[in-house]
Amino acid sequence: MSDAAARAPRPVGVGVLGLGFMGRTHVAAYRRAAAASLPNRLVAVCDPDPARREGRPAAGGNLRTGASGERLFDPRTVRACADPAELLADPDVDLVSVCTPTDTHVELAVAALASGKHVLVEKPVALTARAARRLAAAAADAPGLCMPALCVRFWPAWTWLRERVRSGDLGPVRSATFRRLAAPPAWSPDFYRDPARTGGALFDLHVHDADFARWCFGDPTEVTAAGSIDHLTALWRYGPDGPPHVALEGGWDLSPGAPFRMEYTVVFERGTADHSSAAGPNPWLARDGRRKRVRVPDHDGYDGEIRHLLDTILHGRRDLTATVADAVGHLHLIEAERESLATAAPVRVTPPPT
Repeated sequence: MSDAAARAPRPVGVGVLGLGFMGRTHVAAYRRAAAASLPNRLVAVCDPDPARREGRPAAGGNLRTGASGERLFDPRTVRACADPAELLADPDVDLVSVCTPTDTHVELAVAALASGKHVLVEKPVALTARAARRLAAAAADAPGLCMPALCVRFWPAWTWLRERVRSGDLGPVRSATFRRLAAPPAWSPDFYRDPARTGGALFDLHVHDADFARWCFGDPTEVTAAGSIDHLTALWRYGPDGPPHVALEGGWDLSPGAPFRMEYTVVFERGTADHSSAAGPNPWLARDGRRKRVRVPDHDGYDGEIRHLLDTILHGRRDLTATVADAVGHLHLIEAERESLATAAPVRVTPPPT
């Protein structure tokens, strides 16, 4: 064996729980990460559907995932099971992607951590901040890492925007608006038609912008929301040190056939950044009387989040860009928005209990 081969890290053994839209997305992103020199291999999958366990899941989803009608994996080399406990007991699995329905996330993620695995758990982590705090406590005591799949933090156009906010090179933010709109999910209809399991667009779709705005600006002092859990606009109010205008619109009640889009417009003191996923991957920056495209890396947020977690594991680090504590924080804000929807009144934001 050569010295280079001897020094090469052992590939991270990956197990994926759930092979619906997000499970398929994770499998494809792990494969692309391996091609990008982040050694990992899919060793096990779990799903109650026999066809999915053969690597033949149905199509669906809002965005390009890199997976098509082709087989996701070779069933001769990937172990498949219907019981999550079997996958969690597999000694070859180092990292588990939890891509199951929302109401199973915490139980499965806690069990995976207790089995000594690293965990990537899909959003929303839970439907209450209290449930997410249980996972945060388990993650704090576990040897493995636990990262929520907050993919927008890793989407290049959004990463670039956050760098502008934090660097201050365009001056302070005067206004920030975020929009995330879609037709009702056509995949997994039994699940998505049940708001008790999904939390509606408020939790399942709007969560991305709630997390991103909080990542950029911190917690507001007050939130006001109008609409419904399936289409809302929220206004976040900050103190004197925060932006004077932050608005977030999220909904999945567009007519069937309407395209999915995620967008932002952020007005800085010395420039305006705007972006729509419908117009391609690169955002616009207007400054000094000129408007130009900003070139960002050519990958999506799913690739970004999985490559970040793999890189962190392979190098023995614990400095995750997204943590379960972050999920607790944005779920606390979403609960305040839900209260505002119900009462048609502003809700004061208090620090979440520990």
